[in-house]
Amino acid sequence: MLPSPTTALLRRGRPTRRPGVLAAVSLAAAASLLPPPAAAAASAPVDGTPGGNCARSALPRVPGAALQRAACLDGLTTASTVTSGHTDPADYAGLTPRDLPAPTGVPGIQIDGYFPDTSATNTGHGWNHDSQFVIRLPDRWTGGLVVAGSPGNRKQYANDRAVSDWVLSRGYAYAATDKGNTGPTFYRDGRRPGDAIAEWNARLTQLTRAARRVVAERYHRPPARTIATGLSNGGYLVRWQLENHPELYDGGVDWEGTLWRSEGPNLFTFLPSVLRNYPRYAAGGPGAEAARDAMHEAGYPAGSEFLWPSHHAVYWDLTQRIYREEIDPGYDGATEAGTPFCAPGTPACDADYDWAARPPTVHRAAGRIALTGRIGKPLITLQGTLDVLLPISQDSDVYARMVHRAGRGALLRYYRIEDGTHTDALVDTFPDKLRPMVPCHRSAFRALEGWLTGNRLPPRSHTVTRAAGADPATLLTACPLGQEKRG
Repeated sequence: MLPSPTTALLRRGRPTRRPGVLAAVSLAAAASLLPPPAAAAASAPVDGTPGGNCARSALPRVPGAALQRAACLDGLTTASTVTSGHTDPADYAGLTPRDLPAPTGVPGIQIDGYFPDTSATNTGHGWNHDSQFVIRLPDRWTGGLVVAGSPGNRKQYANDRAVSDWVLSRGYAYAATDKGNTGPTFYRDGRRPGDAIAEWNARLTQLTRAARRVVAERYHRPPARTIATGLSNGGYLVRWQLENHPELYDGGVDWEGTLWRSEGPNLFTFLPSVLRNYPRYAAGGPGAEAARDAMHEAGYPAGSEFLWPSHHAVYWDLTQRIYREEIDPGYDGATEAGTPFCAPGTPACDADYDWAARPPTVHRAAGRIALTGRIGKPLITLQGTLDVLLPISQDSDVYARMVHRAGRGALLRYYRIEDGTHTDALVDTFPDKLRPMVPCHRSAFRALEGWLTGNRLPPRSHTVTRAAGADPATLLTACPLGQEKRG
């Protein structure tokens, strides 16, 4: 889920949900299937050195975009784009280990822009316009396209360190979206409960269709393979896309995707227990042991206690309140997104929230964005065993069972990463207790490549153990999954 660095949320009167969001998405998505008219998207002058790959006549147009701006860059990775202003480090703050290297020497074209939308939570570039995207086209292209949605409620550059840098260095084109709404008040978008999250799915579909056209125009042939990937909410998007639009993708890598189910488990079946019990555990005294046991029962594993204070301070309370406001705004009446850190017994306190007791209309709102497990293309899922934002027993363990029950088990590989947690930045704080997930994502991506080319089947689903006494520097670059040869 990974909220943006903004964690304070003021109480204020609930605004009327914005009309027309999904209608605008469907119209823009339909437009992306058609050749754009000559002046369909406004385009600022090309940045960088003109000529060659950056000549105006060579620049591809993004189908359906309301605005696009192209830049010819000596480097498309964060080693260069931080300085050139073609990324925003605030978007990916707190997601990766401090010493994760950024590859260099990937020249090419970057296209920034946005699709038609009527919301304005994304202030990037001074545009104050949602549905912003970034597309990166390396000069040395190896034939593939990677598409991603942002984790949490972050913007389109949130995957730049964790995903974009690495896939660009391997010659992939890359495209990412802000999902159509951003920030801790994302739930204000749309008319009905669930509209804001439903838009995320539509926006990634829209971007994938457009990016495939852009790649074909730029390189004069369509991508040989299109891979969806992402972490947290971005991982949810991978699952949803492979269930609902498998025709657009060859496969996906889901990094701890959020599980939405109307019957549970979902966020609202475990986070309220944490909000009730963690303060009693932290206070010590006679009730602390029972509170700890209740948290274990809710899915937070024994041995993860060292992570609980930071998640209490930053993630648990905010996540429960803003996502509950998106799905169940009536729970707290006129109050918007509840009362921060309220004690049980406070009126409409999220610590007392009971998903099973909520009305059928609330469950139907969750059902609009729910997953089924009916994936249509190969999927590799990975999640850390010490994830204490989305506990693994309540998330990927459940989703893997859903895929098998749906009869799609042959399309899934699921790797439980021992000592991995939800955000790799915490590895810097606890290097002896955690392992980073980034190298495991890269190993899973390579395994998917072998699967798609028919060279090797990925190893069977299993727990990837962490060797005792492993060097933290080695763990930053290596996460062997093993190999299972075809036949």
